[in-house]
Amino acid sequence: MLRAAVIGVGAMGAHHARVYNELEDVELVAVADAEPARAEAVGRRFKVPFYEDYLKMLSHERPDLISVAVPTSLHHPVALEAMAQGVHVLVEKPIASTVHEAEEMIQAAKRYGVKLAVGHIERFNPAVIELKRRLERGELGRVFLVHARRLGPFPERIQDMGVVIDLAAHDLDVMFYLLGQEVERVYAETTRWIHARHEDLLCGLLRFRGGCLGLLDINRLTPTKIRELSVTGEKGMFVVNYLTQDLYFYENRYTAGDWDSLSILKGVGEGNMTRLTIARKEPLRAELEAFVRAVKDNLPPPVSGEDGLRVLCVALELVRSGTEHRVLHRPDGSQGETV
Repeated sequence: MLRAAVIGVGAMGAHHARVYNELEDVELVAVADAEPARAEAVGRRFKVPFYEDYLKMLSHERPDLISVAVPTSLHHPVALEAMAQGVHVLVEKPIASTVHEAEEMIQAAKRYGVKLAVGHIERFNPAVIELKRRLERGELGRVFLVHARRLGPFPERIQDMGVVIDLAAHDLDVMFYLLGQEVERVYAETTRWIHARHEDLLCGLLRFRGGCLGLLDINRLTPTKIRELSVTGEKGMFVVNYLTQDLYFYENRYTAGDWDSLSILKGVGEGNMTRLTIARKEPLRAELEAFVRAVKDNLPPPVSGEDGLRVLCVALELVRSGTEHRVLHRPDGSQGETV
């Protein structure tokens, strides 16, 4: 049995505690939260010790692995302390507030010989996994565009970051996962209508190394929640509904052979729409199962620190582009500074 704990048991962390408590090969041994009442409520719910001070929890309970679901500004110090004590860490996205902090966390995991995973939960949505499988089989042919729509009302609990870091990070990770390509340049327009300090609307454009475009339509201004991803290619279009875990395929009635000789003026033919069968599963449970398996069997983390850093780099570049109102180029398509 692996001993698990959760640091930060707010809206997301409480679900981490619930899932750990349900897993067969895991024992939830403690929870910690800076809000004593919240720590107590979750601890009593799952009948485990609860702490206000996470350092005392680490010292007294000696967990094998933890989830870190504290505010982003605290990811770095909390994760570093846990890893220094030999604890495997899954940190909620984004990995950290800055590139430097993320790099230090990655180096610490290597230095202490522990796993560092990042909680990009949409990677574990069954509809996304099935879409990845079908793209790898070539069912869409060449991919032209990945379009993410993540819209909804303003949540009062999110005050420390804007929609780029908090929301677009989900879709950036999925785009990297599906395409397996680096971003060459980014451009963003951002606005701030409700949030006092951070952007609450993003229209972002990415160009990937292979020529595919990524389009990000993200805001906290829409009075209904929409979580949708579409992937357009030469054989048609796949559409994922993240919320319902549905996957649809809209067929281009022209075959791949026809496409090569097709004049641009002839356009694309509308074919059949198919709703594909998906075996539904809670993404968080799948994510934590994969994390536990990585620790137990000494496998690479399901979403690595390097994956989290790559997403953070591009997200920060989108914020910068929106602020400076210009295209940012990434000449080598890698992490680091833009020019």
